[in-house]
Amino acid sequence: MATELTVHLRVLHPKQELIKASTAKRIIVRAGRRGGKTVFAADWAVDNFLDGKRVLYGVPTSDQLQKFWFEVTRALAEPIEAGVFKVDKTMHTIERPGTENRIRAKTCWNADTLRGDYADRLALDEVQLMAEDTWGTVGAPMLLDNNGDALFIYTPPSLHSRSTSKARDKGWMTKFTKQHANDPKGRWKIFSFTSHDNSYISAEALDDITEDMSATAIRQEIYAEDMDEAPGALWHRQKTQIGTQWILGLDDNRVFKTPELIRVVVGVDPSGSSTGDACGIIGAGMDNNKHHYTLEDNSIQGSPDMWAREACKTYHKLKADVMVAEKNYGGEMVEKVIRDTDPTVNVKLVSATRGKAVRAEPISALTERGTDHMVGSFPSLEDELCLWVPGDASPNRLDAKVWADTELGAGLSPLQLVDYA
Repeated sequence: MATELTVHLRVLHPKQELIKASTAKRIIVRAGRRGGKTVFAADWAVDNFLDGKRVLYGVPTSDQLQKFWFEVTRALAEPIEAGVFKVDKTMHTIERPGTENRIRAKTCWNADTLRGDYADRLALDEVQLMAEDTWGTVGAPMLLDNNGDALFIYTPPSLHSRSTSKARDKGWMTKFTKQHANDPKGRWKIFSFTSHDNSYISAEALDDITEDMSATAIRQEIYAEDMDEAPGALWHRQKTQIGTQWILGLDDNRVFKTPELIRVVVGVDPSGSSTGDACGIIGAGMDNNKHHYTLEDNSIQGSPDMWAREACKTYHKLKADVMVAEKNYGGEMVEKVIRDTDPTVNVKLVSATRGKAVRAEPISALTERGTDHMVGSFPSLEDELCLWVPGDASPNRLDAKVWADTELGAGLSPLQLVDYA
């Protein structure tokens, strides 16, 4: 029997032990970086495997998969060596021959990539980076036959880490956790631990992680706080009282159709590389009453040719008057790649002469006064607006919106905020 051979599981820290003792059918673990998420997932998988269960572990990238695979094969090394369990390194499976009892690890980031298997114990690690349909469309149904259990593991994503997410709404896991936070039946249970709860990592390692992180990112990725609005952010989601004054938020101003617009602008904030943040591409318009309307967010991560095509497509779709593009990255190249893509586009290059907060404050003031409207919902843009704090590295969608609204005449004269090339 496998249980007669030694299984080498790592010693869990107290917060991990508390989760392991839970009998909930659906467990959500919100944890800080290096807090021990993958070690716990491996422990959970091995325990369930030894209990005769069929375990499926899904994670978005192969690098993340390899860490889990190292942990489970290390834990089961003796019974594997003795031939009690069979290993397929290509498929990343460990199974008890002649049965359906196994562990399988695979990369998945949406419903389609999770298909092709079934389980009665499913773990989705770094689930915040997966598309929203991964669980509801495929994950939940595969557990129906055996009334299976699910484990969700995530770190609240900062603005930087959200750029790697396959989800439409980068903050969907925060909403998912809130939805199940007060389950009266006890079927769902939510646990949280910080990076500091892992006593097996050094203080130096944590210092190394946090050295280049913003205060908001530290709260999210080290202290595992779900945040949809950062303290000190210039934009708010809902009506908020600051001192004795009430200011409006994005939700208060949201509309689903626009009046006749007298001007339409496309703001473009190019990314510094094709593998970094997305190039911000925001369409905005203004009506006769000088109300502003955010019409499109077609931001894209890719090469200059890719973002230029998308920007020109947005320009023509909206019948824009002008495309305002920041020239900080690439200088004349920015204008050239747009004109090479479509010479009919009216391009205006700008560069900042004031700090980001000075440029953004007149734009956020439009929202506070109720004169800037989201036409529909733009989750990624709205996250950037509500999670960016002056002094942090600036996100591209926010920048593109600031350029567009500034061109439309928000607050200060554009000449006070930018240099026109």
